[in-house]
Amino acid sequence: MKLGYNEIMITSMYFGDIKDFINLEIGIKRFQGNMERFHFNPIPLNEHSRKLFPNIETFHIYNEKDEEFDDRRIFKQVIWYDISYSQYLKEKEEGNECKHIKYTECDREKYGCPIPKNVSIIGENCFKDCYDLTTLNIPTTITKLGNKCFDQFWSLASITIATTIKELWESCFDDCYSLTNISNENLMFVSKERIFMNEAILMSIKTPKNLQTINGKRVKMKNINQFNIPSSIHKLANNCFKECTSLTTIIIPTTINELGKNCFAGCSSLKEIVIPTTINELPDYCFYKCKSLSDITIPSTITSFGKYCFYGCVSMMNDNLSTKIKEIGDYCFSCCISLTRITIPTTMKEIPMYCFDGCKSLLNVTIPSSISKLCDGCFKKCSSLTSVTIPSSILSFGKNCFYECICADMLKENGAVPEECFKRIDDVYFDIF
Repeated sequence: MKLGYNEIMITSMYFGDIKDFINLEIGIKRFQGNMERFHFNPIPLNEHSRKLFPNIETFHIYNEKDEEFDDRRIFKQVIWYDISYSQYLKEKEEGNECKHIKYTECDREKYGCPIPKNVSIIGENCFKDCYDLTTLNIPTTITKLGNKCFDQFWSLASITIATTIKELWESCFDDCYSLTNISNENLMFVSKERIFMNEAILMSIKTPKNLQTINGKRVKMKNINQFNIPSSIHKLANNCFKECTSLTTIIIPTTINELGKNCFAGCSSLKEIVIPTTINELPDYCFYKCKSLSDITIPSTITSFGKYCFYGCVSMMNDNLSTKIKEIGDYCFSCCISLTRITIPTTMKEIPMYCFDGCKSLLNVTIPSSISKLCDGCFKKCSSLTSVTIPSSILSFGKNCFYECICADMLKENGAVPEECFKRIDDVYFDIF
């Protein structure tokens, strides 16, 4: 099949960089002039790339910091980043289009509690300290609930959560002490800790303290360990099982290909888990402070661990780093006090900040020649660490990376290790709970 002008123009709409457009016209002569055919910008532009799209009439603003142009040739703007309802009304008067309209706390104070029909996001603290309503129906235009958006909504007794919502913060109903009824058509499971809902992306909220009915029926809170994740689920959303303190084990089906941030954070009774081969990365805070987690099966498909991924997993004894791991986040194994052995794969290029900080049972480490940088505090307070193999490939040593390590005296004899690696530097820790 031979691509024509229209087909290549449609294809190039999905290019991510101006270089792709330039290479297309340089590489294939018959597609020269492709950028001139666009009447809108398919990517963000700067003063130089703007000249390559001379016939733009509708200008798309994809990010809040995108450069804008007032060259009298643009008749309309399309704004893709989140914008408040008040700003949307101003843009509408000027003939512009807004794709993601957020109802903010200021908007609610100005325009009232009923959610306007064009809104798709309820912003952070939007209904905080609201006394005006006892019931609220979230319209089907809403796709996202912001952090603490109903926090301290003192009078709220009943709410209907639309099935169109794809993203919500687990704390969006904090301190709603009057909330006794919730309605949702895609309800999955109710436990003492959480209410699970939605298909394709499994989401959850903290179970309100005084909840009595769901979908008009008396609440029956089940043991979280009885929850079997349906095969219709493809992603566990951010905070999905966060602080489910009675969860001891769970089976993740192979239909799931993504885990959200904080997914199992604070599951202090979780002892074992098997990660399916359909998952490629473990995100930030995934198993943060899972204090009982001692048996975790990580497949070779995993290529990265996020920051704080296993922070405070005090029962974990082995690191489970596969040979395909390319990246580990800061503080990844920090405070894993039972960790005795680690194998750093040759696919990694650096050991990140405070990665093994406080692993006081760690005995020895062999750093492969693929590593060129040891970041700040990476082995700080590994008080049982007696042996470290330092390859000549290390070009950069972070501050206090071997502070309070038994092997410090031995390493000091190695003239390549700077003195600042053994000195104390005060650190700042951020605790999400």
